[in-house]
Amino acid sequence: MITSAQIRAARGLLDWSRRELAEKSGVGFSSLLRLESFEGVPSSNVKTLEALKKAFEEAGVEFIGTPDDRPGVRLSVSNKP
Repeated sequence: MITSAQIRAARGLLDWSRRELAEKSGVGFSSLLRLESFEGVPSSNVKTLEALKKAFEEAGVEFIGTPDDRPGVRLSVSNKP
């Protein structure tokens, strides 16, 4: 699972707007607003969170830690300048 903070951080890391993330993941814009407003793991359909994670990972984001232990994001080595 990924946390709301990881979603916000990954979007910021890639400099994606919510609209861009919605297009790339297939998740609705209003759903993204709701998901980003939670603390911790958002209550959502697992497929929705998987679609977001997949879109980020395809863009080079790595999810690190666990929701309970230092959750974070970073760019994969292959995407660093």
